Amino acid sequence: MSKLSVVLATFNEEENLAKCLECVKDIADEIVIVDGTSTDKTVEIAKKYGAKVTVTTNPPIFHINKQKAIDKAIYPWILQLDADEHVDSLLSEEIKKVIASDPEYNGFWIPRKNYFLGRFLMKGGQYPDYTIRLYRKGKGRLPQKDVHEQAEIEGKVGYLHNALLHYPYKNFASYIAKWDRYTSIIATQIQDEMRGKNVLERFMYGIGYLIVKPAHWLLTTFIRHKGFVDGWQGFVFSFFSALRFPRAYIKYLKI
Repeated sequence: MSKLSVVLATFNEEENLAKCLECVKDIADEIVIVDGTSTDKTVEIAKKYGAKVTVTTNPPIFHINKQKAIDKAIYPWILQLDADEHVDSLLSEEIKKVIASDPEYNGFWIPRKNYFLGRFLMKGGQYPDYTIRLYRKGKGRLPQKDVHEQAEIEGKVGYLHNALLHYPYKNFASYIAKWDRYTSIIATQIQDEMRGKNVLERFMYGIGYLIVKPAHWLLTTFIRHKGFVDGWQGFVFSFFSALRFPRAYIKYLKI
């Protein structure tokens, strides 16, 4: 049976990490964690689960540390997780069966359910929210350029059926804090994209971020993709997802 490395990058995840590692302790042949110099008990918790821990810096593009963890894995299959994700028994069994069968694929898309303010969002483009997290060692790599990028896989990619459970926000305040950090990253990306543009191009770019993009996003997620089925949580998520565009542009103007 092929062995599995579970890899994570962490930073101040003491509230999430134990639950995440508890879910995978029975399928992981090793747990590899690259920690961005946490100031809480993250490293202590990781070591309790027998994880191989490397402490380093905490770069803004968190995928840099994720790739470091991937590079340190030694087994033929890698399952890359975030500390706020859980692998339930159904997904665990599917992963074990897939890697034991020596599939023709070098990587797998896994559906993901996102928990938001009391419920899993099943509409608004939030499910199945496929993400590539399971792949053969040496066949998957993160570009390390963007916070929402996917791993790039060499060879064929298949699909798993059972969902990864994602609990990204403790409450609305934690959601806003992450949302604000994300808009800051977008603002720096806008700054890079603006270089070399003339006045008209800059004006049209601003209209896009202030009006066109947020309106399109809200209508697409809440109406076209039926975010309204998820109730008030669906509206709040669609609204603030749309609002990230003008917020990021305003931050860019202040840089």
